[in-house]
Amino acid sequence: MRMPALFIAAATALALTAPAHAKTIDVAAGDGAQARLQEALIVAEPGDVVQLGAGRFVLTDGLSLDVNGVTVRGAGMQSTVLDFTGQQGAGEGLLVTSDDVTLRDFAVENTKGDGIKSKGADNIVYYRVRVTWTGGPKETNGAYGIYPVSSTGVLVDGCEVSGASDAGIYVGQSKAITVRYNFVEQNVAGIEIENSRDAFVNDNFVTRNTGGILVFDLPNLPVMGGGNVIITRNIVFGNDTPNFAPKGNIVATVPRGTGIMVMANDSVSIAKNHLDANPTAHIMVVSYPMPFKDARYIPTPRNVLILSNEFGLGGYDPAFDGGAELLAGLESRSLPNVLWDGLGQPPRASDGSNSYALSLNLPSQGSGLGQARPKVLLLPKDVPPPPVPVSQASKAPPYPGAPHELEARITR
Repeated sequence: MRMPALFIAAATALALTAPAHAKTIDVAAGDGAQARLQEALIVAEPGDVVQLGAGRFVLTDGLSLDVNGVTVRGAGMQSTVLDFTGQQGAGEGLLVTSDDVTLRDFAVENTKGDGIKSKGADNIVYYRVRVTWTGGPKETNGAYGIYPVSSTGVLVDGCEVSGASDAGIYVGQSKAITVRYNFVEQNVAGIEIENSRDAFVNDNFVTRNTGGILVFDLPNLPVMGGGNVIITRNIVFGNDTPNFAPKGNIVATVPRGTGIMVMANDSVSIAKNHLDANPTAHIMVVSYPMPFKDARYIPTPRNVLILSNEFGLGGYDPAFDGGAELLAGLESRSLPNVLWDGLGQPPRASDGSNSYALSLNLPSQGSGLGQARPKVLLLPKDVPPPPVPVSQASKAPPYPGAPHELEARITR
């Protein structure tokens, strides 16, 4: 029986795209680790696994991967350590510029620049990766720990990051994002979603950062219009580390003690999180504070929903000018759970525990706190609350989150 021509063409295309001889490339720690590991990342082919052995890989230069469909896998985030303490350059530890890459089960320590950066790398998975600067919070630490940028399809799952002088986990100018089950501490920003859309940030433990979870939209970037973000079921506790970002960085303006901060973003849902011991404010909804000339940019927040969160004590030591005077005027001696600068659309709430906010009532974008006319207000009700995906595997547009096909890579 003759096969239809269309069937033959499809089978031929599949054979050409599938890895014919996928293999495992073993790389052990020890002498010459720099050259052996970089060579493995160069000669790997789509479908290959670069298998890192247990031990400490002492590295003096950054690594790069530019091959699609490669998995870099260690023996565990405590067992396989890429040690960049002696790094000569100022770049990242590992740079990935290819698609369909999986990074899992290893650690990166003490890079001079960012820990792991992926740029333009679609459908990338970070799974059980640890990035840290072992000397604790310092301005001289690298800016970002886990740093995917300009990507479609990002999954960051089960990772640990500490010590970043900008953001521990930062996803920028990307879409279709899931950040979940991570532990982030002692960074300036624990988790930051910037100029990105369709992000699902869930079930993370965010503690001892300057600010816990930030959702920003900034001007003058190639990709703008961030929004459609769900922040849910996170524990945001005790984010009280003094800000150690280099001066001039936008995160250098984040007050010590911020739980969740939304700035100039659209359609953000903050739902079913547990927030406690964040001394400036549990939730801040604010406009971009600086001058700008980008005509495309909207500097105010829109469509922010605050739904069924649990709040412990917060707002008892606000780290901004006039904070002490605000406290003196309140019988509770703590700020309400929600702080809004009074610009753009007010946040909306769904129940009594989320219904009150302190509005700074600023007169215009870029106004200083000296122009604030603070007042407590009842937030408008939201009906009904937005749908939240039960699981990423069942999500469908317009729900945010990474493509569910990425799940398969962390179950193998």
